[in-house]
Amino acid sequence: MSNFIDNKVNIQFRAVYNQLKETGKIKSKSDIALKLGTYNHIINSILNGKRNITLEQMNKLIEIYGINANFLFGESEEMYDGYNASDSTMSVDYEIPKNITLVPQYAMAGGSISGQVEDSEDEYQKFCIPGLHGDLLAIEISGDSMMPNITNGDIVICERIESGALGNIKDNAVYVIVTDSVVAKRVQNIRKDMQVVGLRLISDNQIYPPYDVELEDVRDVYRVKHRITNYGIS
Repeated sequence: MSNFIDNKVNIQFRAVYNQLKETGKIKSKSDIALKLGTYNHIINSILNGKRNITLEQMNKLIEIYGINANFLFGESEEMYDGYNASDSTMSVDYEIPKNITLVPQYAMAGGSISGQVEDSEDEYQKFCIPGLHGDLLAIEISGDSMMPNITNGDIVICERIESGALGNIKDNAVYVIVTDSVVAKRVQNIRKDMQVVGLRLISDNQIYPPYDVELEDVRDVYRVKHRITNYGIS
């Protein structure tokens, strides 16, 4: 079984758990499990270094208990958002801008799904990660066609490419492409008479053959800037 005991976010979560218990904000693992929408044994596994806290659980921890996102990632010594951790009451003085939108659709790295990235991103959960700026999108990857560079369950952090800038797509970089489906692939431009007319979508796992899409069929393109894995952010 994998050992996640040294994962920085898990270490910080253990500190948060102990602080919440010491200050009486929770009485047991069951209390925090209920708030985070999970189970007692899941919390126990995170605390014992047998699994990672999920992105959704981190966001609930931040929103419900006022935990400083920078603290969770080891970028700040202040555990709480806007007040001294030694205080017995919480008074939030500011809100960290949440610039990353977590969309509910999966970007399939080993197949396709119906649908597309919705335009109404304000309806979806937002979060922030220290050092990542701008309006970004987070999509969870499902499948194995981008292995070993992106694995099943990874979350990719993406930046939208404006429709007028599709000619600036870099060959062999990884993008999330939205047509009638949503996929994460390595991309190469297809040119005709010096103009980009389509995209070749390539899987890193070579058992999946590349395929082409016409540029007019592409609804949205998101450049993958970072990925969140079981071991951190890359």
